[in-house]
Amino acid sequence: MKVLVLGATSPIARLLAVKFASIGAHLYIAARDDGEASRIADDIKVRAGVPAIAGKFDAADFASHTELISRATSELGGLDGVVLCFGTLGDEDKAQIDPAEALATIHQNFTGAVSLLTIAAHQLEAQGTGFILVIGSVAGDRGRKSNYVYGSAKGALHLFVQGLRARLSKTKIHVMTVILGVVDTRMTWGREGARFTVPPERAAELIFEAWRKKRDVVYVPSFWRPIMAVVRAIPERIFKHASF
Repeated sequence: MKVLVLGATSPIARLLAVKFASIGAHLYIAARDDGEASRIADDIKVRAGVPAIAGKFDAADFASHTELISRATSELGGLDGVVLCFGTLGDEDKAQIDPAEALATIHQNFTGAVSLLTIAAHQLEAQGTGFILVIGSVAGDRGRKSNYVYGSAKGALHLFVQGLRARLSKTKIHVMTVILGVVDTRMTWGREGARFTVPPERAAELIFEAWRKKRDVVYVPSFWRPIMAVVRAIPERIFKHASF
């Protein structure tokens, strides 16, 4: 199995890469920080004894995405799956008043993913098999006043992947959306919702289990599914006055 991991320097991405390596997958570890990507690839090679190649990519550099997919495929000797883990909370306060900051958040969380997934999906569709695993967020389930720029990007990503899954449903390509809750990482440290936080090790374990079961959409951890069902059910006239 040949797997491209995008955004590989996040804790969950690293742990997922190790899990795929544990079942013999050959990996292309891609991240904006290519030095860190190289360290992760070296660690995986030592731990699992499988080929792991490092590469650099920028989600917002759309013109480079075709070459990235081509390079990963060439160096791996094929491509069977894509794990998309990148994203950033950005500066939400600034994004709500500065269009440039808002667009930067959108590009890092949505449009960059659309570009890469469109290219990868076309390639996988041509060969008829493979998988796509995309990490989203519970923030995308409803627009909240505190993080609606980030949330809108994740919500759009969920819809895009849902449509992609429907389009590829008659093929042997598995497309899975992970709607991730609050995970204990540097990106979420010090933010609200700590009582619902799970360690990245547990999150990666649940994601990998769901992938092996070929789930379409999975909330991680699962308790977020009923929580967000309640949140979505709150009438707008009430929800718009909520403090969160």
